[in-house]
Amino acid sequence: MLKLIDKTMLMDAQALNRALIRIAHEVIEKNKGSRDVALVGIRTRGVPLAKRLAAEIEKIEGARPPVGVLDITLYRDDLSTLGYQPIVHETQIPFDINGKKIVLVDDVLFTGRTVRAALEALTDIGRPQAIQLAVLIDRGHRELPIRADFVGKNVPTSRREVVAVQLTETDRAEQVVLQEIAE
Repeated sequence: MLKLIDKTMLMDAQALNRALIRIAHEVIEKNKGSRDVALVGIRTRGVPLAKRLAAEIEKIEGARPPVGVLDITLYRDDLSTLGYQPIVHETQIPFDINGKKIVLVDDVLFTGRTVRAALEALTDIGRPQAIQLAVLIDRGHRELPIRADFVGKNVPTSRREVVAVQLTETDRAEQVVLQEIAE
């Protein structure tokens, strides 16, 4: 098991909230309002982030965009290399994605493989007008040609580092911490 050592706090609760407010404004600006916009959070931490973004958009626009939950477990390209039985959760998208502007929400963009899996999962459900990507942290090291449309913070990292997003809904803490893999 990897041992991780906290190295630097990248965002405290206030910085995290400010980033989400800014992303909400950027989503509205890019889409010329929130009409036909829907948010889909990638399990696990993308889900509470998508819900928070929807609440911020509602404060600005007066209407809350629908929010869905996407499980990408069976779309992962490393599924056969994992040594455990994957736990598949339900995808819950209670609205028609056809013709919608979908904002896919995740906590950290790293290699791009999670987003690739999410794109496949979404297009198996329907055909959105557009799919945009919002991430709290972009840490670089892309292995696929994927770029976020909305980024809370760009954080250059080494491969020996881990970005840990901690949200009250999942972790009982509210911060983003850069950790280093201990030898």
